[in-house]
Amino acid sequence: MGRSTKSSSEGSKTGSNAQSADAAAGSDFLQLDIGQAPAGGRTAWLADRLRAAIADGRLPVGTRLPASRVLAGELRVTRGVVTEAYRRLGESGQIAGRGRLGTVVVAAPAAPAAPRESVTPAAPRDSAPDAAGPGPALFASAARDGVVDTLRALPCRIDLSPGLPDLAAFPRTAWVRAERAVLAGVTPADFGYGDPRGALALRRAVVGWLARNRGIRADPDEVVVVAGVAQALALLGGLLREDGVHRVAVEDPGSLGARQQLEYGGHTVVPVPVDAGGLDVGALRASGARAVLTTPAHQFPTGVVLDGERRRELLSWAAGGGVVIEDDYDAEHRYDRPPVPALRSLLPDGVCYAGSVSKLLAPALRVGWLLVPPDRLDAVVRAKRYADLGNGVLAQLVLARLMESGELERHLRHVRLRHRRRRDAMLRAVRARLPGARVHGAAAGLHLMVTFDDRGTGLRDTDLAAAALARGVKVHPLSWHRLTPGPPGLVLGYAAGAAHDIEEGVALVGEALHGLAQG
Repeated sequence: MGRSTKSSSEGSKTGSNAQSADAAAGSDFLQLDIGQAPAGGRTAWLADRLRAAIADGRLPVGTRLPASRVLAGELRVTRGVVTEAYRRLGESGQIAGRGRLGTVVVAAPAAPAAPRESVTPAAPRDSAPDAAGPGPALFASAARDGVVDTLRALPCRIDLSPGLPDLAAFPRTAWVRAERAVLAGVTPADFGYGDPRGALALRRAVVGWLARNRGIRADPDEVVVVAGVAQALALLGGLLREDGVHRVAVEDPGSLGARQQLEYGGHTVVPVPVDAGGLDVGALRASGARAVLTTPAHQFPTGVVLDGERRRELLSWAAGGGVVIEDDYDAEHRYDRPPVPALRSLLPDGVCYAGSVSKLLAPALRVGWLLVPPDRLDAVVRAKRYADLGNGVLAQLVLARLMESGELERHLRHVRLRHRRRRDAMLRAVRARLPGARVHGAAAGLHLMVTFDDRGTGLRDTDLAAAALARGVKVHPLSWHRLTPGPPGLVLGYAAGAAHDIEEGVALVGEALHGLAQG
């Protein structure tokens, strides 16, 4: 009896201890209570709690997070739950490992963010794509002026829009270090009005960058610093109008934004088809257009590279008096193919070349460059002067320092690895969730184009984009970027999102596709 009583007592004590242990499975850090986590969703729960704390200021930039082993012990979870939650925040650029300092908060969103599931509630899984919401109105007709900006401003759960790099990877520390060095060295005169062509230091740095990375040989006096490729197109458009050129050929499919930029400048755009070899130069000749805008290194949105024969044909067309505007889109972001030289490197006197750091660093910088044939240089500089008197000088000097120090190349190598992982995640998700979809342009860039066989289905990609948006996912319908009919498809950006968001986003697009097929 005594032995049995003792065992019973120990059992009661053990049960009591277990209950106490369960009750203690929490942490003073953020008052985390693991009991609030849904079954099977501990990692997502913990990541969301950390994001919310960073967003509302409880974890300001510089805060050191608990060691993963310590936090896992306090929460009574495996260490993998904590390390995976930390990894997700690291991928979104909010925390980073700092050696002996541990894991530190390095970035906070611009405004407090609600938990992801409450930003824009997903529509019920069985809801129709024309349910109330912004999607139907936005995608109901052909892409209109400002439609991309409207989509960009809408809240969503997951953004798979093309055109954005990994903004969380912006090299803040290197930028601040370069900015301090620049400010320590500038003179009072440097704060005055600058050269409308741009700061000489940046023009020299751009020349070196283009020589190393794009095979272009130029002189600093040939470079005009502009506010991105958009301003380059505006300046060149004005010159073309002065020359009596009002029709500009564009790739079809091609960039909606670039097309609208030309149309805003008063030009009529002429579609020229793109196939596996790139721009159809024979069709360009037949169009009668005297100027063409092309993305030969990584065509948007198909991702094809202008092949050797087409390059020779296009340069021959330019040598005969045609104006080639080369947008060197996504040239630096390649994974599974060798680099290709810029057209400008092959015919300096026949190609107007535009590039920027929008896809390399951030669109917010609004810094790019324009190289034109010598006979157009004075006119471009004059147009730039009257447009804005030149770009802000300090950002140019900081960028020049990053280029010359090798920091920009180091950043490029870093983001290439991140972009490749995210590209791979999207490829896996498309294969698993979008059966029958054909993938284009996976070897380089920051987006994929997928097309669907609509024979017998009547699928419209605008309906699919609207249905995806109803589920909280932003995508571009391929038809937005077309001037002539073609197979339905989507343009899906992968650079700006973490792998798990990409996978979830594609899965939701798959649900939308299935819903349309069933409807």
